[in-house]
Amino acid sequence: MATIRRMNSQAAGFQAELKALLAFEDEQDASIENTVAAILADVKKRGDAAVLEYTQRFDRLEAASMVALELSKDKLQAALDGLPPEQRGALYEAADRVKRYHERQLQHSWHYTEEDGTLLGQQVTALDRVGLYVPGGKAAYPSSVIMNAVPAKVAGVAELIMVVPTPGGTVNQLVLAAAAVCGVDRVFTIGGAQAVAALAYGTETVPQVDKIVGPGNAYVASAKRRVFGTVGIDMVAGPSEILVVCDGKTDPDWIAMDLFSQAEHDELAQSILLSPDAAFLDAVEKSIAKLLAEMPRKDVINTSLSNRGALIQVRDLDEAVEIVNFIAPEHLELSVDDPEMWARKVRHAGAIFMGRMTCESLGDYCAGPNHVLPTSRTARFSSPLGVYDFQKRSSLIMVSPAGANVLGKVAATLAYGEGLQAHARSAEYRLARD
Repeated sequence: MATIRRMNSQAAGFQAELKALLAFEDEQDASIENTVAAILADVKKRGDAAVLEYTQRFDRLEAASMVALELSKDKLQAALDGLPPEQRGALYEAADRVKRYHERQLQHSWHYTEEDGTLLGQQVTALDRVGLYVPGGKAAYPSSVIMNAVPAKVAGVAELIMVVPTPGGTVNQLVLAAAAVCGVDRVFTIGGAQAVAALAYGTETVPQVDKIVGPGNAYVASAKRRVFGTVGIDMVAGPSEILVVCDGKTDPDWIAMDLFSQAEHDELAQSILLSPDAAFLDAVEKSIAKLLAEMPRKDVINTSLSNRGALIQVRDLDEAVEIVNFIAPEHLELSVDDPEMWARKVRHAGAIFMGRMTCESLGDYCAGPNHVLPTSRTARFSSPLGVYDFQKRSSLIMVSPAGANVLGKVAATLAYGEGLQAHARSAEYRLARD
């Protein structure tokens, strides 16, 4: 039976208890960091040869060359064609919904012309090449392919390179099928820090990318953190989180299962329920005890709920929203009357699921918005992955003769004030001569 802590916002020391509950130190294990640093340096120096050696060592996969580790588009299409019709249809439906949503995020270039003829604006362009890391083996997620590849393609990324480990030669056909559906350009069956290094630095076979996106284990996270600056990255995500706010009118079994939906990810995942109704919290606790036994991942759920879960009684829904904004959760469910009104009060959350019928798992797969979300309170300053992560902006400036005469005097004055004479004289050269 799962034991989940009970808390009350009116109790003395609540704030300290809440901070302790939320605390998650992403301790960077020294042995992992040292191993990753060595792998990155080796791949940067030796390229394909190093990647092949690490693939053999860690994934038990031997190959004569990197060419043998690249999957053709025919293999991707064969994986798609070989799926049961229901799975194939679900992949297409999910990808289409995600595409329709993300097309609304597409940014466009713009400019305006001032009265003196000076043109100012912004030119929006897509990244040239993006690397997509997808976990392989048993932990294989076709939804990750969709959520990362679709916005990149919508943005206009010219080439999308996917890497996916296949330990012992185990290939997940759903992942390959998702790559086919999303139009991934090239797929290499490599993983770990060596795959991140290959994407970041380029090898004889794997082209260097401009940005690396997608989830991975501790070695992948460490590698992404280290190559940032050489290439862009999406984020270094922490454990998954769900925060449910309920007024006590939703079926407690539904809420218990919503809490399970994140707890089953891993032992460090966090599931929290806020409600002003103590009797409802009692009912959810009973539902947890009742439903846990039937869950295939009950041990993982039990550990997660026991260590990092909580049922918290709040004064009212207004206080619940205050706590929401402090926690800044990855996933927020508003299982209340008039959820749109309450959503307007939320300032910090990765994704907001409104209403009793809107379970978080729909967002994981097919609702449309991206499931790559900020964790560990970073929703205070970060946003979900989107098309904007695969586009960049260049400023446009074309100064007219009249504009140069006005701006030149301003620039020169400020430049002399900063002691930068060349800046000032460069602007002065373009002033109109009497």
